[in-house]
Amino acid sequence: MNQSDIFIVGALALISGMTTLIGVALAIHSSRSYKKIAFGIGFSTGIMLLVACLELIPTAIDTSNTRQALMSLGIGALFFALLHWLIPHTHLFEEAGQFNLPQFRRAYLVAFGLILHDIPEGFAMANSFLTSPSLGVFVAVAIALHNVPEEFAIAVPVAALNKQRLLFKAALISGLAEPVGAALGLYAAYLSTAWIPYLLSFSAGAMIFVSLHELVPMAKHYGHIPFFIVGIASSIVVYTALTLLLPV
Repeated sequence: MNQSDIFIVGALALISGMTTLIGVALAIHSSRSYKKIAFGIGFSTGIMLLVACLELIPTAIDTSNTRQALMSLGIGALFFALLHWLIPHTHLFEEAGQFNLPQFRRAYLVAFGLILHDIPEGFAMANSFLTSPSLGVFVAVAIALHNVPEEFAIAVPVAALNKQRLLFKAALISGLAEPVGAALGLYAAYLSTAWIPYLLSFSAGAMIFVSLHELVPMAKHYGHIPFFIVGIASSIVVYTALTLLLPV
């Protein structure tokens, strides 16, 4: 790993993370149709699961072994499940966490929720790039596409409270969390390059957990499941196009 790798990973993570601002802007200035939200959640869920299951996990298995890659997958999911249990945050339903403080404002709870999403994404992107630069760019683009509808759906309830300024601050903080996640991934790989396949699988476990624990229940709350399914189908089309445009 050289300085150019670090610079490129940081730039990709920053650009991808800043797409959170686009999602928040859409939540504030566009119509808040539940059908659009359901479609966006479906798209975000599909892209995240496709990247985790068809890119990160197979790459981890190919560069290590199946048992250890699957163990890392489970550890990643369990670790972020523990963080969600401990840290107060909100996506749609407020989760108090074990260390809740009553003075936290809702927008800050949203920021914590977004951060819990963005750190593993940055972590995954960094280790993907170290495995293969083309894979890193692919993952960064996919995450950027995933971020916009996800942040839109998460921000809509807070945007309705007319807390736009706080919401943009929360989105900015969460967007910067992706470079932080990338830095953590780079540091972990710096400690031992042999860890990279397991770090890939670890981050895949975190991304799968986020999809199943947060995005799918959110889609059920908003209803319009057919639009959620269309969103997933659209993510498959976009994912396929990405594989043709950005071959790994």
